[in-house]
Amino acid sequence: MTELLGILLVVQGGGGLLNRLLGANSPSWFVQLHLLPPSLHIVASVVMLLAGAAVLFAGRARKSPG
Repeated sequence: MTELLGILLVVQGGGGLLNRLLGANSPSWFVQLHLLPPSLHIVASVVMLLAGAAVLFAGRARKSPG
């Protein structure tokens, strides 16, 4: 279940970041682009991407033996 949360955060954060950096006019299906003001889109996307990566790496470290 934790891995699913990490993957969702990475996809939402990374996709939203690419959406903004590439200048797309549509928010598409990225949650932060619908909920937050435009001035926070990039910051929120980066935070989501990093949080997702942290969740995934923490889950992997917890499962590895040793």
